[in-house]
Amino acid sequence: MRQAGVLAAAGIYALERHVSRLKTDHDNAKKLARILYLVHAATFFFSLGTLSILPVIVNYVKRPDTTGTMVYSHHTWMIRSFWWYIALVFVGAVFFATFIGIPIAWLIWIGAWLWKAYRLIVGVTRINRNEPAPV
Repeated sequence: MRQAGVLAAAGIYALERHVSRLKTDHDNAKKLARILYLVHAATFFFSLGTLSILPVIVNYVKRPDTTGTMVYSHHTWMIRSFWWYIALVFVGAVFFATFIGIPIAWLIWIGAWLWKAYRLIVGVTRINRNEPAPV
């Protein structure tokens, strides 16, 4: 039980002397999430989402640091948006492989593009209003 007391003492010390750091850390996490939304949008518009793997890697790395905050839901929102977009693009590519499916592929790709744009807009507006993403 002595070890538990040592760990509790460290927690109490941190809460008593470093509470001001919590707000700073949360603000920095929100800034990073906003930057990641912008990078997702830039890669989405300039490479149709193929380079979005770079901000997704950052999302995966930084998401555990934000556990228990509303920023965690935004990281999850961006990660899910990326993987669903990739899945829809792949489904479109399967349809595109057949001559008859080319119009359906274009409809799927346009729908996927609009859906991803919607997800980015919703995420940015919600983080600017200090709301969690609807995960």
